[in-house]
Amino acid sequence: MDNSEHHTSLKLYQLALDSSNSGIIITDNSIEDNPIIYCNKAFENMTGYCREEIIGHNCRFLQLNDRHQNARKELKSAVAEEIEARVVIRNYKKNGDLFWNELFISPVKDENGKTTHFIGVQNDISQQKQAEHDLREEKANVEKKVIERTKDLKEEEIFLSSIIQTVRESLLVLDENFHVLSANNHFLKTFKVSSEDTIGKLLYELGNHQWDIQPLKDLLMKILPTSNPVIDFQVEHDFPNIGKKVMILNAYRIEFEGTYKDRILLAIEDATDRLEIENRKDDFLSIASHELKTPLTTIKGLVQILQRFSGEGLSEKYTETLNKVAVHVDRLNNLITDLLDTSKIQSGNIESHIEPCDISSLVSNCVDNIQIADDSHKMIVSGAEKLIVNIDESQITQVVNNILSNAVKYSPKSKPIHINISKVANFAKVSVKDEGLGIDQKDKGKIFDRFYRADSTQKQYPGMGIGLYVSQKIIDNHNGTLWVESEPGYGSTFHFTLPLNNN
Repeated sequence: MDNSEHHTSLKLYQLALDSSNSGIIITDNSIEDNPIIYCNKAFENMTGYCREEIIGHNCRFLQLNDRHQNARKELKSAVAEEIEARVVIRNYKKNGDLFWNELFISPVKDENGKTTHFIGVQNDISQQKQAEHDLREEKANVEKKVIERTKDLKEEEIFLSSIIQTVRESLLVLDENFHVLSANNHFLKTFKVSSEDTIGKLLYELGNHQWDIQPLKDLLMKILPTSNPVIDFQVEHDFPNIGKKVMILNAYRIEFEGTYKDRILLAIEDATDRLEIENRKDDFLSIASHELKTPLTTIKGLVQILQRFSGEGLSEKYTETLNKVAVHVDRLNNLITDLLDTSKIQSGNIESHIEPCDISSLVSNCVDNIQIADDSHKMIVSGAEKLIVNIDESQITQVVNNILSNAVKYSPKSKPIHINISKVANFAKVSVKDEGLGIDQKDKGKIFDRFYRADSTQKQYPGMGIGLYVSQKIIDNHNGTLWVESEPGYGSTFHFTLPLNNN
């Protein structure tokens, strides 16, 4: 078979896999942690994740925090023994929705009998599970269920009415044609209107047609048929009676039956003052960072000049002290750089200068530099020796330094830090594993937020909570993914992927 025939065959195989209704993945057993290197379209549709978010992960990421399942143990044992396995396991989509997965895994062996890959075929059996559950519920006690449901509906209607009138946020209840059925007192006071101006009116005709916005109308149209909510839709407008304001809209389908069936609850927050404070804070950070950068650059230059003369009859104590000053100047410089990058990200002005670069060499250089400054932790680098990616070298260096510095900071017992570089499909993957404190589940989803610091580390470890925020934005701008796997007391592993240069 010549190359063209081989290429055509591969294309046909891929088309066949993508046309399958079953989710199909392939993992590379020769790489640490057995990461996913291929997934078909059905798997993307089933999980809600796109291919770029899937590649490089171990399959366990689909279980989120639902870790104590016997099926996980069966899969782990089957992979270790390199045998087939069939399990039913609870997985979670990208939006957090549970789905039941019937999973079959099978090892792929080479001519020497060594397992090189695993193939996983999965089917979403949530409807079957739901049907079984519903049947059990119905058989349990139909009459009791009807009585309790009737009682609950009455309580829910009373409860909803109470919320609408007492909550300290502007609320509207809309019918299926977007006419206002109810408006709470907070809405009337905020917009300085009467019930007569509001009740029974079409939402888009209120005031000076401030809500008559096509993208908002498109989102509201989808709420009842799909139950997809409108989240944090921002409207900046010169409203009648109250002037120019910024309003944040959230809308949800009301799930109650009876009188409240097919209703939309629209919550409106006046975010003008809050956003103004955030903008002022961002302006302050930008100005302060620029003002600090200039004298710091001068100080750094003077320290470097003094270091050149450190060997001319000066005491060892003087040289040692000067070197410590240089280290702290560099740390301060990195902090100010992060603040400046945060400001640029918020304003949308961050720029990247993309060039081919060997990510393995870049990571090794970062490790060497950190080891020179702090040799309290042994850093062990393994994996691919050369992988070319198209990146802004200084920005990715900043990401690697940030992750390595965090690994050192949060591993107080001087445990080793393992860095692995691997090729996963058409991505380069970098993993940094420490044996430190670990991260609580409640903090994992927030550690990449700006200025967020976990409660357990705020007092013990210094920092501003911007390094990981900047790092994630940089990786996002490079079309990669940054994520963390961690459990309290068992350390953390930070991973990021970058597209390979295929030229």
